Amino acid sequence: MFECSNLEQFMKECASLDFEKNVSLAEHSTIKVGGYADYVAYPKTESALCALVDYLNEEKIKYSVVGNGSNLIFDDEGYRGVVVITNQLKKIRKVRNTLYAECGVSLTALAVYAQKHGLSGLEFAYGIPGTIGGAVYMNAGAYGGEIKDVLQKSAYFDPSISKRCELYNAGHRFGYRESVYETNNNVILSAVFELKQRDPNEIKVEMDGYMAARKEKQPLDYPSAGSTFKRCEGHYTAQMIDRAGLKGFSVGGAQVSEKHAGFVINKGNATSKDIKDLISIIKQRVKEKFDVDIQEEVKYID
Repeated sequence: MFECSNLEQFMKECASLDFEKNVSLAEHSTIKVGGYADYVAYPKTESALCALVDYLNEEKIKYSVVGNGSNLIFDDEGYRGVVVITNQLKKIRKVRNTLYAECGVSLTALAVYAQKHGLSGLEFAYGIPGTIGGAVYMNAGAYGGEIKDVLQKSAYFDPSISKRCELYNAGHRFGYRESVYETNNNVILSAVFELKQRDPNEIKVEMDGYMAARKEKQPLDYPSAGSTFKRCEGHYTAQMIDRAGLKGFSVGGAQVSEKHAGFVINKGNATSKDIKDLISIIKQRVKEKFDVDIQEEVKYID
């Protein structure tokens, strides 16, 4: 276990920052796997997050910044360093047709806020199990909508220059489930979304429709990291997995969902190794049967 008295002293003295030692990452994962992190930090303000990241970079201490642990697989061996969890940064502010949201705001919470204020554009995000930071990082999307469609700009902390900066939409170089943030070490702080006025009741009807579709088609009754694989151009990834005979296939406690083959679920006591081994088998079988290389949407943290 990595221990650092100077780090602990810094975190104790940092305003608006809580931390814990030797924390189970499974408790911070939507798929409920992962070993113990040496430290988990919970900044409550943007300035606390920036100060912590600045310190960790200066001291060359390993760290990862995450939201609510969706779309992530933490390693069974845990994390030798600091996992920074941003879900305490959850301020939302409305200015005419734009919404400002800190990185720890949940997508569902922001979609609901927009609906109540008669602002349309985030209906697709209702029910996505992620935060604004992760959504911008990977250009989250569903039902024909993506973050890039409504994002005006994002703010980030650049640890290489210890400075808060802003990036407008085109600068994100958005692609399918990707952005420029995947190629650098910048930490997303907040985002501004440009929406359109619409009757709140109409928005709610659309959102409720998406939620009903999720409940019908997705295995929401089991822990998962969300959709495990990226869409494959010219193919339906879940359909290929199904046709490869893998629906319901298990490795340890990890299983290809019988409800939707695009999801790997934790049926109980799964390890990250079970999940990784199962993903590897799925990719191999799909390659053998269809000569198609499918790629994970989930990210590994170790």
